[in-house]
Amino acid sequence: MQKSLHKIADTQLKAQEIAQSLTPEGKSGATVIALYGDLGAGKTTFMQFFGKALGITEKILSPTFVIEKIYKLTDQKFDHLVHIDAYRLEDPKELETLGWSDVVSDPKNIICIEWADRVETLLPKEKIVIRFSHHDEESRVIDFHG
Repeated sequence: MQKSLHKIADTQLKAQEIAQSLTPEGKSGATVIALYGDLGAGKTTFMQFFGKALGITEKILSPTFVIEKIYKLTDQKFDHLVHIDAYRLEDPKELETLGWSDVVSDPKNIICIEWADRVETLLPKEKIVIRFSHHDEESRVIDFHG
């Protein structure tokens, strides 16, 4: 467990570090990153930096209303970044209607789930857990278990 205080530039470096460290090799399923934290704690900011580190040029927004957004990755170790915002889900099984079984079984996918607490029962045992919390207006505490 790594727990550290981050300004926004530190969050960018942490997102880049995590993105560069991941590999699909030897995995039987997708790499899942479970993001936890209150509103405004830094989950989406982390996602924007994480996506940028994977070569995504479009602005990443939380897919709150569409629930899931899939980004095609080029010249990367992975084929897709799957960004899920589970905030509006009332039952974890709602992910199944989005093709969860197929997405999570593909080792060439990275799946990042905001509000992961809402779908915990569907998450694989092997996952990266990142918890975000407020410290003050300009900094956040990021608790990383990978």
